[in-house]
Amino acid sequence: MTGKLSGRRYVITGAASGIGLATAHVFADEGANVLLVDRAPQESLDSIASERPDLFDALSVDVTAATDLEAMREKAASLFRQIDGIVTSAGIVAFGSMEEIDEALFDRVISINLKGTFFTIKALLPIMKDGATITMVSSMAARLPSPSVSVYGMTKASVTHLTKSLAVELKDRKIRVNSIAPGNIETPIGRNAGFTPGEHDEYFARTANMTPLSRNGQAKEIGLGALYLASDDANFITGTEILVDGGFTLLGG
Repeated sequence: MTGKLSGRRYVITGAASGIGLATAHVFADEGANVLLVDRAPQESLDSIASERPDLFDALSVDVTAATDLEAMREKAASLFRQIDGIVTSAGIVAFGSMEEIDEALFDRVISINLKGTFFTIKALLPIMKDGATITMVSSMAARLPSPSVSVYGMTKASVTHLTKSLAVELKDRKIRVNSIAPGNIETPIGRNAGFTPGEHDEYFARTANMTPLSRNGQAKEIGLGALYLASDDANFITGTEILVDGGFTLLGG
C-alpha cells in the first residue's frame, strides 16, 4: 500500500462481485473510503462491507431505477459530503444472434449497461468535487465484433463514446473521464449470462490459449488499471480508454 488514494472517497457500482468488488478492495488498499453499490440484497452487501468496516459502506441499488439512484446520491452525500470519483462497473452480458435476442433481453442489457451508466454519473455529478475522476468499465467487445455479443458490444461501444463526450463536457470542472476495457477476465459474469460450469470452464480455457500472454485476466488486474486512472499518476489523461486484454484483440479474437 502506497496511499495513492488516502482520504479520498469513491462510489463503485457493480461492487458485490467480480471487477467491481476487486476494484473496491484495490482502492481501499490505497486508503480510499468506498461506497459499494450493487443490486444485490442489502444484507449481502452489508456482509461484504463488514470485512473492512473502516473503509467500506454499502447500499443496494438498481442502477436502472431513478429513485434508487437518488437514494445512492443521498447516501454518498451523507457519508462523504463530496466524492472524489466513481467507477461504473455494473453490467451484464447477453449472448445470442439477432434472431435469438428478444426485445425484453435487448432492453435489459441497454438499460443496465448504458442507461444505468449514464444516469449513475448524472446522479452523482452534483456531489462530485472539481478535479474528480470518472472511470467507466467498457469491454474489448466494443472494438472486437462478434455475432454472439452484438447487443453487449453495442452498449460498450456507447460507453467508449460517452467517455470521450463527457471528458469534453466536464473539462471546465477539471473532471477527468476515462474508461477501461477488459478482455477475458475470469469473473462470475459468464455464469450470470447463462453459462453452465462446464461451458464457463471451456470458454476460459479456449480464450487463454488464444491470448498472447497465454492466460486470462483476473479482476484485480482491472482494479489496478482503474486505480491508475483514478490516481494522480494519470493527471494528464482524460477521454482515453485503456485496453487490458493480454493482447487478445491483437490476434482478432
